[in-house]
Amino acid sequence: MNEAPKDIKVKRKARVLEVTWQDGELTSYPLRFLRQQCRCAACVHEFTGQQLLDPETVPENIGAANLALVGRYAVQIAFSDDHSTGIYTWRYLQRLKNELAQ
Repeated sequence: MNEAPKDIKVKRKARVLEVTWQDGELTSYPLRFLRQQCRCAACVHEFTGQQLLDPETVPENIGAANLALVGRYAVQIAFSDDHSTGIYTWRYLQRLKNELAQ
């Protein structure tokens, strides 16, 4: 799915990113989970695909300082740990939604 969601917002107290998809489905992504899944070059080796970020180092209480749309295909999250280089495409968020459901 490459279609932009209808709505996307951070629920700061709950520490989740809420995405309402075009079909009306609502997905709540825990911010810690999203930070752990970051695919930027600082978190994942760009040539080998090896994860560089130790998921256990992500604070339990991580928040989001800001959201920014990236074109019509993604959102960039500025996390409270000063990490803001990851881009979460709509397709990647759909894949992560499936992982959360398992």
